[in-house]
Amino acid sequence: MEKTPAAKKVKTNSINLTRQDYIGSKSTLCTGCGHDSVTNNIVSALFQSGIDPYNVAKMSGIGCSSKTPNYFLDKSCGFNSVHGRMAPVATGAKISNHNLTTLGISGDGDTASIGLGSFSHLIRRNVPMTYLVENNGVYGLTKGQFSATADKDSTLKNGAHNSFESIDLCSLALDLGCSFVARSFSGDTKQLVPLISAALRHNGTALIDIISPCVTFNNHEGSTKSYDAVKAHNLALQQLGFIQPQEEKLVDYEEGSVEEIEMHDGSVLVLRKLDSQTHDVHDRIAAHSKIAKSKESGEILTGLFYINPDTPSFLDTLNLCDKPLALLDENETRPKKEVFSKILEDFR
Repeated sequence: MEKTPAAKKVKTNSINLTRQDYIGSKSTLCTGCGHDSVTNNIVSALFQSGIDPYNVAKMSGIGCSSKTPNYFLDKSCGFNSVHGRMAPVATGAKISNHNLTTLGISGDGDTASIGLGSFSHLIRRNVPMTYLVENNGVYGLTKGQFSATADKDSTLKNGAHNSFESIDLCSLALDLGCSFVARSFSGDTKQLVPLISAALRHNGTALIDIISPCVTFNNHEGSTKSYDAVKAHNLALQQLGFIQPQEEKLVDYEEGSVEEIEMHDGSVLVLRKLDSQTHDVHDRIAAHSKIAKSKESGEILTGLFYINPDTPSFLDTLNLCDKPLALLDENETRPKKEVFSKILEDFR
């Protein structure tokens, strides 16, 4: 009697969910769009991080990028704001319920053009959220005009020439005091998934500028954000990995030396401590300088540029109560008469 083949065991994460539990609706974007690669990387990072889909707020604005939250986490709440206003809406949502993992998806037009002011204030307040910019340098929904991140002297598919300087979102974020600044490429899963995983754990605004080519309007010769251009000019700042939180492993070894650590899964992690000549992710000025130099040389520098986990978040500065504001009942929000009278007296 033949045995029935055993069903293949589906891999689950730390909260017993499968990767399928993090997928959303089928994409309606152009075939080959870099945004779909970003979606797949977001799904992988959320799955590996053990994030509860029911505890995620997906925020977006308007544009091709802002359609992508529909393609992951169909069990999460999402909100499409008006064009350029994702940042203030996300700020309000986070203040109302700080227990939610807030994930914002925006584009170069939604962030660097009409939403630049809102973006700037979210950064300077250090609102605790992951802010992903799917950056293709064009307005894909309105037939591919230049956006504010299009590089000077680049050309459109119709031959139009860009004579204006571009806005570098990572440089701007560093100027505004952003506590987590990184850049990656939509097709670089090995780099992008660890970056998103780290961003999800960061207590502050974690900005990742993701070069995500538009296959319809900005994938031609003369574009600096096409697949070929990025492949030819991409320069990775460092090799990245992210270990999901487990029992802490502590090491203490000298610069330039090698340390072997047995991990929780039995594998051995070999660490080599970089010397002082390498990039320090805690040095904001050095990060700024390297971004500027790479731009001058025509390279697209990717990696984690800067992180400061000690910067107080917006919620820390507001000194909110432990219970989310959205969950407070009337008895907790309506002061008694004597308390209200005392409040009024303080304003006299």
